[in-house]
Amino acid sequence: MLTLTTLASGSSGNCMLVSAGGTHILVDAGISARRICMALQDFDIGPAELDGILVTHEHTDHMAGLATLNKKYHIPVYTSPGTGRRLCYRIAALEDVLHPCAPGTVFSLGGVDIETFPTLHDAVEPMGFALSDGSRKAAVVTDLGCVTDEVLHGISGADLLVVEANHDADWVRSGPYPPVLKRRILGDHGHLSNEDGGFLARKMAEKGTKTVILAHLSKENNTPEHARQTVKETLRDCLDAVTLAVAPRSEPGPCYAV
Repeated sequence: MLTLTTLASGSSGNCMLVSAGGTHILVDAGISARRICMALQDFDIGPAELDGILVTHEHTDHMAGLATLNKKYHIPVYTSPGTGRRLCYRIAALEDVLHPCAPGTVFSLGGVDIETFPTLHDAVEPMGFALSDGSRKAAVVTDLGCVTDEVLHGISGADLLVVEANHDADWVRSGPYPPVLKRRILGDHGHLSNEDGGFLARKMAEKGTKTVILAHLSKENNTPEHARQTVKETLRDCLDAVTLAVAPRSEPGPCYAV
């Protein structure tokens, strides 16, 4: 059985726990090490029991707790070569535990097979992850400005999909952000809107995805209710077969089993 729990999700920090049997993996570590360790206690998991940390890209809301975790526990870190180089500039001795893996490669940690795929975001070499225990698959795809063929291939067949629903595009356009930030968010290397996240969720639901978790919601340009309603409308013909949820911003969400 494969389980996934978001420990935090949003512009202020992102982290999730994926487990299968005795294998425990973090996807990103964008909240403090203290918060991560406290959340792990609820699952009777010590940080030293983590088999690895997968890092999607080098932005602070995805790696803020990484330096302390590395200093105390020396947990293996898996990320793209470009992201790894940036992280090593910021975190002492990270190269001792770093395992670079090019987007598009597959590797295993314990009982979990991990597929990587490139994403488009304003980072050095960002990528998404799909994790499988051999019979079930969970895919994580956030922080991307548009959906590419590589993304569609990487998440295809996922039983559970964590997908970005960052903003309402009209809210961004009419909001107080400066023009350069608006262009960044709405561009091909920015973030997925509710509509785009819903489009991606719909395509995967048509291929058998049973659970969709909306993630990385903007605090200023979205609300959980608005994101859910927008994606719910896109999934209206599939809702009988799909569980739709929104990841909490600053606390752990439910544990989903697939």
